[in-house]
Amino acid sequence: MQNTVKALNGRTLIVPDAEEDQKITQGALSDPDAQPLSDEQIKWLKPQRLRGRPMGTGKKMQLTLRIDTDVIEYFKRSGDGWQTRMNDALREWVATH
Repeated sequence: MQNTVKALNGRTLIVPDAEEDQKITQGALSDPDAQPLSDEQIKWLKPQRLRGRPMGTGKKMQLTLRIDTDVIEYFKRSGDGWQTRMNDALREWVATH
């Protein structure tokens, strides 16, 4: 016997009952090309952090700040890492004042 479940998007899903689910699982396990993954294989599948911003120190605060366009363009012209260089410039200013 199948059960129906209302999904969040309003659609009705037909889900197998426990007996039918067991039959489906046994059928899948009998297929040598459809064996469950080992813990090592699952770990290998997890995405590695290859792209994007490097992990931060946790010591920074996100905020909204309005800065003149010419100042932003100056730092952006120096390429990737311009936000870090801007932070360093502000840190240097703080140290001297």
